[in-house]
Amino acid sequence: MSERCDWCGNDPLYVAYHDTEWGVPEHDGRALWEKLVLDGFQAGLSWITILRKREAFRAAFKGFEPEIIAQWGEAEVTGLLANAGIVRHRGKIEATITNAQAYLDMGGSEAFSHRIWSYVDHAPLVNHFEAMAEVPASTPLSTAVSKDLKKAGFKFCGPTIVYAWMQACGLVNDHLVDCPARRV
Repeated sequence: MSERCDWCGNDPLYVAYHDTEWGVPEHDGRALWEKLVLDGFQAGLSWITILRKREAFRAAFKGFEPEIIAQWGEAEVTGLLANAGIVRHRGKIEATITNAQAYLDMGGSEAFSHRIWSYVDHAPLVNHFEAMAEVPASTPLSTAVSKDLKKAGFKFCGPTIVYAWMQACGLVNDHLVDCPARRV
């Protein structure tokens, strides 16, 4: 019998995320950017923590509209640091503002999506891992994407964060070969 990737455990929210969202190719540039921001907030935490707070993040960050966030300053940072519904980390909050500016400098949604998907020739890379122990934390590709994003002004986008983001957004299909959510 096939079993899903074991990283999601039995938490219904985590299972639903695994089964319906993780690894599904995302082409909308704004959604890609939101997921990159959330993966940055995950640094040092578990993804379920971020997933449980995702709606609070969306409310606090005005639907992750880069055009709004790019204009924020100290008043908004201070307000977010007081918001118990999100991860209150000054560096990550300030990085989100910087990342909104970098995203807009890249040309916005379509340009960001095209740039990111060009790394995988506009088609998901499909791996054939049989056990979670085989799945890397980062790859030479995630290192290259990380360097490119940092050069463009992004923060909190190291190779490990970028690889997790690439998996989540379906640029890389790392569902185990026997996982019922695997799409190939």
